[in-house]
Amino acid sequence: MKKIVLLFTLVYSSFGFAQNDLIKAFLEKWENSKTYLIEIAKAMPEDNYSFKPTEREMSFGEQLLHIKGNMDWLSTSYFTDEEFEKKKDEITYSKEEIIAMLSNSFDVVSEIIKNTKSDALNEKVDFFAGEKTKLQILNLLQDHVTHHRGQLIVYLNLNEIVPPKYVGW
Repeated sequence: MKKIVLLFTLVYSSFGFAQNDLIKAFLEKWENSKTYLIEIAKAMPEDNYSFKPTEREMSFGEQLLHIKGNMDWLSTSYFTDEEFEKKKDEITYSKEEIIAMLSNSFDVVSEIIKNTKSDALNEKVDFFAGEKTKLQILNLLQDHVTHHRGQLIVYLNLNEIVPPKYVGW
């Protein structure tokens, strides 16, 4: 019986350690993602923040604000007890203001995730695409940034601006 308890304790401890590693790995990648996206945002001249390749797409600035809004929504709704209020922005922001807001949102997400207990990543939440774990929401946070960041790199290239060197892990 003692061997079974010891084995269970080792397995459980290893799992808990793996969960903590997930949060640490996310936070490291998140910081690199922030650095890379901010460099991309800085690379585009402010006059081109209204650039969009086609009418149906968001402008460069709108893409950045969309990324920020998604980070705010996912982190608040699924990792805090706060009620998320989506604001309809009719305000036009400068390049500097957008970069500051984006940087702040990355930092807020980092703080929220730092304060998330590792076992909470297994919790299931209601999501518009069906029930998901918080770990899946965490992955979505990063995936969404990556998706739109890729579009922004195309925007830079279409304006003959060499994108910043990739910052990965």
